[in-house]
Amino acid sequence: MKKHFLLRTVRKKIIMVSKIAGAALIISYIVTARLPLDADISFLLWIILVILLIMVVDYLLGRFISEPIDKIGEMAHRTARLDFSLPCEINSKDEFGELADNLNKMSENLQETLEKLENANIRLEKDVQQERKLLNERKELTDRLSHEMKTPIGIIRAYAEGIQDETDEEKRQKYSEIIISETERMGTLIETLLDLSALENGAVSLTPERFDFVEFVETTAGRLLTDMPETDFELQYELPEHKVFVYTDRRRMEQVLNNFIVNARKNVSPKGILRLSLVEKDNMLHFSVYNEGVSIPPEKLSKIWEKFYRDKNAKYSGSGLGLAIAAQILSMQNLEYGVENISDGVRFFFSIPVIK
Repeated sequence: MKKHFLLRTVRKKIIMVSKIAGAALIISYIVTARLPLDADISFLLWIILVILLIMVVDYLLGRFISEPIDKIGEMAHRTARLDFSLPCEINSKDEFGELADNLNKMSENLQETLEKLENANIRLEKDVQQERKLLNERKELTDRLSHEMKTPIGIIRAYAEGIQDETDEEKRQKYSEIIISETERMGTLIETLLDLSALENGAVSLTPERFDFVEFVETTAGRLLTDMPETDFELQYELPEHKVFVYTDRRRMEQVLNNFIVNARKNVSPKGILRLSLVEKDNMLHFSVYNEGVSIPPEKLSKIWEKFYRDKNAKYSGSGLGLAIAAQILSMQNLEYGVENISDGVRFFFSIPVIK
């Protein structure tokens, strides 16, 4: 029973204030009507009580809604300027408190990420050539990061302001969910960008191990394709019947497969073919994934490996970092990889040496 009376949501707080205000309004009317006073004086006294009640309700709603919204708006504005000096101080246990915690965590992650990038950049300043490259990369990173963050921050601010003006509880809840989703999206973008930067700058190294690549592809592809509740494409695959061992970083190669397969899944045409192929030839294992669909313009084939590159005609949106990470991982191992247009579709591929 106790949990039903805890004011853990904005909705419960508003309902409680409304009930108390309604009860107070009725009681004040009954009391003033029964006082041994002139009718006009009793009515005037009741009007004064109503005004006081309105002021109390306005104060409570301001405390429960307006003040948290203002603090969230200020936090979003500071984040847009990359100012992480002050946290969003909302100590309530409702949706606003949860949102404030997410914003503070996002701010901490962003600050930590930028500090790590700065430390990585400092190490590159040991010679003139690296310093020039560093300055160009830092400028590009700042421009790209600012550009990528404008959209989610704008969404957060717009929906935060929408919550303040919206009276429909379902819409308010939907707005809160959108805001939380955008903060998570920003956090994921920063983590992915940090991972790519660490790979490019040599801050992390690969940890190779020997494992069966056939089973590895089956497991990864099964998780991404065959275990989906709904599919709108025809899956075809060609895999060796025996084990084929390779020596590479399992976790990093899983990133490569994830990006290649998910990219094919997103771009395959409705009812089209998505084909996985793993062929052993001349002590090499050749992996490829083909999706039937719109071809990539020839002049854009080389650009898809660049950071933040996104095709304006693509039917889905993303960070533009997945294929860049895959290319970096394959390049660090000197593995051949590429993309080509074939028979009404696109094929991504790479090759890796076989070991006994």
